[in-house]
Amino acid sequence: MLTYSLQGDFLNLKDKYEHMSKINMVRATLVDHHKHIRKRVHQNLEEYPHPDRLKNSVDKLVYIAGFFGLAMTIPQVAKIWIGQNASGVAVESWISYLFIGIVMIAYGILHKEKPLIVTYTCWIIFYVLIIVGTLFYG
Repeated sequence: MLTYSLQGDFLNLKDKYEHMSKINMVRATLVDHHKHIRKRVHQNLEEYPHPDRLKNSVDKLVYIAGFFGLAMTIPQVAKIWIGQNASGVAVESWISYLFIGIVMIAYGILHKEKPLIVTYTCWIIFYVLIIVGTLFYG
């Protein structure tokens, strides 16, 4: 009878511990969420999309500029890979751009900025194509 009582107490303690763990996990999640909201409020971040027409327009223009920047690099990639001609291409410059792109992707990942991650992933693909093509055809 004594063994059963101790075993029953042990099971009760185990159930209580599991229940408290679940409560603490939920509490920790809510506290972390609240801290995140407070941090954003106290950083005085602006609304997005911004109500000011100029800032809203510049926000949109940044996406367009990122796309056209990539599009303007396509002729360089085509010249190297389709024309098999890498004369006049400074591979050192493109290697330095590659390192900058890697830093920017790391920044985007750490700060969870999808536009930076996507844009610089595309840039890195172009950089690698240009570097490899220049070394191969140059």
